[in-house]
Amino acid sequence: MTTTAPRPTAKQRKIDAKLAAVRAEAAVTARRQRNRRIAGIVGLLVVVALVSYGLLSSRQQASAEERIAPDFTLPTTEGASVTLSDLRGGPVVLFFNEGAGCAACTVQMAEIEKEPGFEEAGITVLPIVMNTAEQILPDMQRYGATTPFLLDDGTVTDAYGVLGTGMHEGLPGHGFVLVDAEGVQRWQGEYPSMWLEPGKLLEEVTSRL
Repeated sequence: MTTTAPRPTAKQRKIDAKLAAVRAEAAVTARRQRNRRIAGIVGLLVVVALVSYGLLSSRQQASAEERIAPDFTLPTTEGASVTLSDLRGGPVVLFFNEGAGCAACTVQMAEIEKEPGFEEAGITVLPIVMNTAEQILPDMQRYGATTPFLLDDGTVTDAYGVLGTGMHEGLPGHGFVLVDAEGVQRWQGEYPSMWLEPGKLLEEVTSRL
């Protein structure tokens, strides 16, 4: 003899429907929370990857490869011109930088001017930018840099292999090139941090002369 289960009442059906709705909502909430956790983990991994890449790509790069430094003649912000070979007899540091709009670049030169060791060692520091005088002069006045800046159209920057070494493809980064008294390039250093303490720069170049 078989028995038939009692059919649920209308009230029971309503209760069952509510329970089903609650379970479905709970499942959706759980999926959303799980997706958010996954997205958070993925986001964290992306941040870690970007930070790691930034740290790796911002490391100082230096080269002691020697060669005859490419000669050049460039106009200055004072309306004169400077020829590298005319400075033979004393070491020269070329400071390639982003120029106008880069406060750190102009401040770097202003702080180098305050380090008496360069003059005492007979070292000439030449800042080189890919700007016009009208573009760079306001920054020089604002940040107190008085050394005439050399104005390049990109030819010299490219000849020294520093074009596109910074954050902007068509500009130099923040780097220095040491040319000795005989016109030989002794050292080149790139500083993506956009700063090198002038005393450290002086130590770097004098140790190679």
